Amino acid sequence: MTSIANAPFGKRQLWIVIVSSMEQIIGAGLSTLAGIIIPMINLLRHPELSSGLQGLAGASGLIGIAIGSPIIGRLSDKYGYLFFFRLCPLIIIAGSLLVYFIDDIGWTILGLFITGFGVGGGYSLDSAYISELMPDRWKSTMVGVAKASSSLGFIGVAALSYVILKGDPMAKEWPVLALLITALGIIAFLMRISWAESPQWSYRHKGIASAQKDLEKFFGNQITFTPPVTSPVVQNNSYWSLFKGENLNRVIFSGIPWACEGVGVYGVGVFLPILVMSLGLENPHLSGMPKITDSVVLTAIINCFILVGFVVGILMLSHFKHYKMLVQGFIWAAIGLGIILISHLCHFPVAISLIGFLLFEFFLNIGPHLITFIIPPKVFAAADRAAGNGIAAFLGKVGAIGGVFLMPWLLKLGGITLVLIVCIGFNLLGALISAIYGRKLFNE
Repeated sequence: MTSIANAPFGKRQLWIVIVSSMEQIIGAGLSTLAGIIIPMINLLRHPELSSGLQGLAGASGLIGIAIGSPIIGRLSDKYGYLFFFRLCPLIIIAGSLLVYFIDDIGWTILGLFITGFGVGGGYSLDSAYISELMPDRWKSTMVGVAKASSSLGFIGVAALSYVILKGDPMAKEWPVLALLITALGIIAFLMRISWAESPQWSYRHKGIASAQKDLEKFFGNQITFTPPVTSPVVQNNSYWSLFKGENLNRVIFSGIPWACEGVGVYGVGVFLPILVMSLGLENPHLSGMPKITDSVVLTAIINCFILVGFVVGILMLSHFKHYKMLVQGFIWAAIGLGIILISHLCHFPVAISLIGFLLFEFFLNIGPHLITFIIPPKVFAAADRAAGNGIAAFLGKVGAIGGVFLMPWLLKLGGITLVLIVCIGFNLLGALISAIYGRKLFNE
């Protein structure tokens, strides 16, 4: 028998990563879905839809994530991970079915919010399970792999939506798109029926015998539970202790760059089909639904670079300091947006803007999108890990909500030029905060 820290990486560990990655896939798919259905609702159902309502519709899922992450994270630290890990997919299923069955803008917004709430709860638990159950040398890599799986949600939902819309040019059946999220929720729940409680949670609340029993549900009798000896943060049962002293530095470092990254990943990602149309990257001879469908194709292609960026970033994890990858990723993502801005202002060929988009997605996912997910479980103690993850995810989604909600207003006030300037600013802010607090926490 061996400890988790020294165990080899095998099929059981791989299964843990797959199961714990589902909310990443669903969350990405949800944001992609929102970006596709908003222009369709505006075109086919509510042409009078205001910028505010468009922003609210796009941000409703993210608002759910932002609220669900800290609430379920804190409840999980107190009452156990397992119940909430199974509950989150059921919440996702309920919310997505609401979108499908009731074709009304108000109920659509509510359904997206409920779905996001379930996704947010999963965000607070998935990296916690992975970081606890992986061998030491694989922890950061596997947490990164879980985050990288979100690219499957971005690409898969965009591609499947295109197939559905291509066969329904009038988009009468657009609510069917919500069933893509329902199906993913069902898969996630079925995967977790035979799941087990967090062994570290069991150890803290029930003792070492219970922890060993839960560990055996994951690995059989091959691995023995080893009680943690030290912790990077002094354990304190007070939730507000996470906002004091050195813990506050950890909250800032794990949360503020995540918020800046959220503006790019979701502010740009949710409205990517609309931004593609604003830049004129789609076929200029199309209009109405064919124009939306064409923008979805280009969105899927651009989203492929999310996966490429993630793969390169994961390969770099063991060779570079994580906070430096965070800083450089923000800077190069800003450069990509700068290329788009210059190309737009100078009326360069469309190919230049497309190159800028691809650079933006590539470097955003090498650094910020990947690293912000890895940081929280590395810096928070086991006793506060789900809560710390939840706070970081909450702050990340606050940035995402702001980006999504403001995007229609920015487009209305200053067009694509103002959108790009604001996004560049947030990337540079993320680089600055990451550099300052990364050096402070890692004593450099």
